[in-house]
Amino acid sequence: MRKSLLVSLLLTVSMMTSLIPVQANDIRSERVQFPKGEIGTTIIGKLSGRETVDYKLRARAGQTMIVGIETDNPGNYFNILAPGEQDVAFFVGSMSGNRYEGELPLSGDYTVRVYLMRYAARRGETAKYKLEIGIAAAGDVPSEADGGRQPPESSTADAIVAGTNFNATGEIPCARHSAQPINPCHFGVIRRGNGAATLTVFWPDGGERYIYFENGKATSSDAVNGSVTTERQGDLNKLSIGSEERFEVPDAVIFGG
Repeated sequence: MRKSLLVSLLLTVSMMTSLIPVQANDIRSERVQFPKGEIGTTIIGKLSGRETVDYKLRARAGQTMIVGIETDNPGNYFNILAPGEQDVAFFVGSMSGNRYEGELPLSGDYTVRVYLMRYAARRGETAKYKLEIGIAAAGDVPSEADGGRQPPESSTADAIVAGTNFNATGEIPCARHSAQPINPCHFGVIRRGNGAATLTVFWPDGGERYIYFENGKATSSDAVNGSVTTERQGDLNKLSIGSEERFEVPDAVIFGG
């Protein structure tokens, strides 16, 4: 009886140990730089065995960090460490998943640590991954509080559409992927005056895209990667985000009238 209990205990400890992150013998450190005018970047990487990569980037308290990873190895995760920390992570991917989005409490260098779990590292497994990292100004990326992402409150004298925070709602042409034709998408817009606005486009298949305007021109979005480009046709803004997403936004959506 005692022998059986001891064997069960040892097996349990062994399984728990295999699920914790590996302690790397050598951690490679890389400084993350965003392309000019972008709020994020995509890193294509590869690691094997006990290799670990620390991606370091500077951010300010109150900004929102967005990190996501796509990988071909289920034992490949990332942790996030606050400024000054060497080992203790405030986000642990193996327990919380492959995406993080949250407001940062401190200013300084944050570390996104990419690694293989111990069971995968011991077997010398390899992971090829795509890591997306973005930093948005405070208030630019709505939170997921109260069960869903909500746009900021309107700060203009425009009327509010009943039951929403939007100054106007309707449909605009859009496409989520390059192979898709342009189709109607529902939108809501919050106008802050003088051509400043936050446009929320709701994808027909779920989710949304936030596009930010200044002086009537689209300047950025909540996409982790992909610059916003604009082509003017009369009073129509034909927008592209990266090489996939397309939108047609009339001036009246942003300015009203």
